[in-house]
Amino acid sequence: MLFAIEEITASSLLIPNVTLGFEVYDSCYSDAAAIESVMSYLSGKQTKVPNYSCKSVPPKRAAVVGDSPSSGSIAIARILGLTLFPQISYASALPSLADKTQFPSFVRTVGTVDSQPVAVVEMIKHFNWSWVGIVSSSNDYGDQGSQKLKAEMAKNRICVAFAKTLFTIPSKANLEDIVRVIKKSTANVIVLYAYATELIALLQAVTAEKILGKVWIAVGSWLPSAVFSQKDLWATLNGTIGLAKYSSDIPGFRDFLYSIHPSKYPDDIFIKEFWGHVFGCKWTEYNTSSHGPICTGKEELRKLDSSVYDTRNFRLAVSVYNAMYAVAHAIHDMMFCEPGKGPFFNGTCAHIDNFHPWQLFYYIKHVNLMTTAGERVAFDEKGELKGLYDVLNWQVSGGMKGGLVKIGIFDDWGPNGKKLLLSENVILWGEKYTQVPTSMCSVSCPPGYRKAPREGEPFCCYDCIPCSDGEISNQTDTTDCARCPDDQWSNVNRVKCIPKLIEFLSYEEPLGMALSGVTGACSVLTISVLCIFIRFRDTPLVKANNRSLSYLLLVALLLCFLCSFLFIGRPSPITCLIRQAIFGTIFSLCVSSIFAKTITVVIAFNATKPNSSLRKWVGSSIPNSIIVFGSTIQCLICTSWVIIYPSSPELNLKASRDKITVECKDGSVIFFYIMLSFLGFLAFLTLVLAFLARNLPDGFNETKFITFSMLVFTSVWVSFIPAYVSTKGKYMVAVEIFAILSSSFGLLCCIFAPKCHIIILRPHMNTREFLTSKTNSTGRKR
Repeated sequence: MLFAIEEITASSLLIPNVTLGFEVYDSCYSDAAAIESVMSYLSGKQTKVPNYSCKSVPPKRAAVVGDSPSSGSIAIARILGLTLFPQISYASALPSLADKTQFPSFVRTVGTVDSQPVAVVEMIKHFNWSWVGIVSSSNDYGDQGSQKLKAEMAKNRICVAFAKTLFTIPSKANLEDIVRVIKKSTANVIVLYAYATELIALLQAVTAEKILGKVWIAVGSWLPSAVFSQKDLWATLNGTIGLAKYSSDIPGFRDFLYSIHPSKYPDDIFIKEFWGHVFGCKWTEYNTSSHGPICTGKEELRKLDSSVYDTRNFRLAVSVYNAMYAVAHAIHDMMFCEPGKGPFFNGTCAHIDNFHPWQLFYYIKHVNLMTTAGERVAFDEKGELKGLYDVLNWQVSGGMKGGLVKIGIFDDWGPNGKKLLLSENVILWGEKYTQVPTSMCSVSCPPGYRKAPREGEPFCCYDCIPCSDGEISNQTDTTDCARCPDDQWSNVNRVKCIPKLIEFLSYEEPLGMALSGVTGACSVLTISVLCIFIRFRDTPLVKANNRSLSYLLLVALLLCFLCSFLFIGRPSPITCLIRQAIFGTIFSLCVSSIFAKTITVVIAFNATKPNSSLRKWVGSSIPNSIIVFGSTIQCLICTSWVIIYPSSPELNLKASRDKITVECKDGSVIFFYIMLSFLGFLAFLTLVLAFLARNLPDGFNETKFITFSMLVFTSVWVSFIPAYVSTKGKYMVAVEIFAILSSSFGLLCCIFAPKCHIIILRPHMNTREFLTSKTNSTGRKR
């Protein structure tokens, strides 16, 4: 404070022609003494006169700088706040002092109350710790500080493994409870939010239990304290990291400290006592005996060890220095206020010789300066100064020499994400760790997995669950797996989406090859049967079976087999448009031909009966009319379907989870079932007619073969419906092809296989005599 006042007075640029004076009061860490001191200061006399100043002439009282303990600052802040008398604390860090309702004229240069929790959380995030314990003292500082720390941790998704309260005067039970929790916890990082005097007993208890491998994070002022002077705690504290007020180098301050001398400050009642203490001597006026050296005043402060006279640690000094400059700049701004442009009523200004405390406080709140120490002094709306901290690491070397090493800084003025700057290669984590220790409730979930919270436990405790099919996670510790787009699928490791395979019933795959092979074989077989019937067209058996209808039926069956090729291969616009229509029309032609064939047999054998009314229909065009009628109706149905609801290729993304099915989009399911229903209607009529005519005197059992063939045909297509509905993708197409092939093959075998057997292997039965005798024999049996 004295150095700052001398420096300000010597400056011709800052508050020219104004001299700063000071009065020093020692509060002795007593709230009562602090109140008594401030009352004396405000009264202007040693006798306390509340709410009254006994001095009517300058010097004017401008501001109070202090107190150091938060409790003392609270006590005097309640008094000073009544008149908005400026108060600047250089060490009080209690969070509640930021409440402007209770303490309207209080500001501080020790850093914002939110800076320390933010800085601690930034460190925790930097080292990827997510499972952290907290031990806080049972006073306002510990309670409020730990609450803000918990809130900041929650915002950054860091879990509190445990939170224990350390009594101001720790009891044995209190210490045992905390030590037991620390020993049991899996958290390797513990934040200590307490004063040094309270922590010594706890650290001694931890050392007694031989708990090693814990990383302690020091918050507040206990890091550069006497705690570290106890060598029996060094093994426990080794690797401790924490925050301390930024120690900048005030230009000229070290020389000022070395220039202090009793002759320079003869009125200072403490300097001679200090001098005798550090040099181990006594002044002649105090030396009542002849023992001990005499202080000569020629002793040199520069020769003192830093443990006796520290001229390098300016952490607290910088805060006082900043407070003095804040007051000086506020007075300077008040002096140079231009009338009419002032901040008060009607643009008025305050006069340097007669100003109210609240007027100076206005200027203090609005100072914004850069000190020669390189620190910015500017208060926010709560009277808080953004924090600037050194990050220190307590390191114990092999020779049992301990020391605090600066490993970085935390600058609350910096941009988000860049406030913390660390040199990790300088950090030592203690004997147990050679690299950054981990502190997690659960191990990180690798890509391809997601975190599943454990019931009843904090969100940092979870199980790693593999992503489901079609979902991925390409980052560590993902809470949710991302679903792949509809046209993509997850790879085996569930870390990326890959394009789905394009699926259709192709000629290259085994199923397609098998179906196309069967189709080709059945087509060749049908052609062979047709050739046999043409070759033996003049034989009785072929003539008796109505050659033209047999030829037409074989051609229809050949087309039925061949239409299967329309369903194999990648669907194209033309195949999608015509394949169902061609299938329906050809099968209607086939069934109509069988129906006509059955009608022909019925008419032929019933016309031989005496007085039969069917004689007039022999040789008529009824069979041809049935074929034309059945085929035409189905052709009209299919043509209407194609025109009204044309089918086209589409990509079905839902038929298979990991594949895209190329299929024909049937415009109307109703038309599909109308087509099948009409086909079933024709088949049912043919089956009924053939069944009723099964006992006609036919030498080659034509109606029985037709009955059996239609039973096979109807069975196939009745079973086709549920099978078709229950399948998807290319297998739906395969089911339809199988139904086409099996029903066509059933018709071919049941109707033509017996005839080919006789034509090729039993030619003696293919004679008119055998046919006549067989028919007569059958007639006699009836």
